[in-house]
Amino acid sequence: MIQPLAYIHPEAKIAKNVVIEPFVTIYKDVVIGEGTWIGSNVTIMDGARIGKNCKIYPGAVISGEPQDLKFDGEITTAEIGDNTTIRECVTINRGTKDRYRTVIGKNCLIQAYSHVAHDCEVGDNCVFSNNSTLAGHITVGDYVVLAGMVAVHQFVKIGSHAFVTGGSLVRKDIPPFVKAAREPISYAGINSVGLRRRGFSEEQIAEIQNLYRILFVQNRNLAKAIEIIEAEYQATEIRDEILDFIRNSGRGIMKGFNNRAM
Repeated sequence: MIQPLAYIHPEAKIAKNVVIEPFVTIYKDVVIGEGTWIGSNVTIMDGARIGKNCKIYPGAVISGEPQDLKFDGEITTAEIGDNTTIRECVTINRGTKDRYRTVIGKNCLIQAYSHVAHDCEVGDNCVFSNNSTLAGHITVGDYVVLAGMVAVHQFVKIGSHAFVTGGSLVRKDIPPFVKAAREPISYAGINSVGLRRRGFSEEQIAEIQNLYRILFVQNRNLAKAIEIIEAEYQATEIRDEILDFIRNSGRGIMKGFNNRAM
């Protein structure tokens, strides 16, 4: 199961039934869960914590040192959840003393040439298409889809079930359940297709649509829109998730509906 042309540090912790192809390099402080496949020419550096039944394709570099001038050699990790697939030439850097770890959740697909920088936290069931790039300290919720060549600014937050169109530059926070597009990044409707695929009811989708109509379509400032929603809509898990995300935004929320040509 381990090819003789691979180099594995004798203190690395490799579980049963792990397949390691030729020319892989695995450093000392590494843990790999059972059933994982490591393709040829993968480099797994100190601090990597890789779950069960993952697939890591040729050329990927996992847990490389942060590309951050403030990094001072502190002991940190890069953690990858079970059943996650990392495609060719993906780079995932370990954390710094800000969060001490970089995290990719379970059941994710990180496609070729994508980069996840230090201290990012990515939820479960996410899909990052080719050449998606996350700067440092980014937080991504569950079931987020980034189309190809999306670039996300440091410290940005992206809410669960959001969809970001290809080639987007994401400089502001993107709340949950929406589609984001255009330049500058703006609200482009709710992610109704993704929500239906994941079992949201028509009533829940209608609730999300109505909330974002108030927040983003009716040309109100966010403070006034939140006030209206709290007065007119009963508290639900969906309502509170949206409002809490907006209230806790650090970089500010993306623009509202914009009907200019894309």
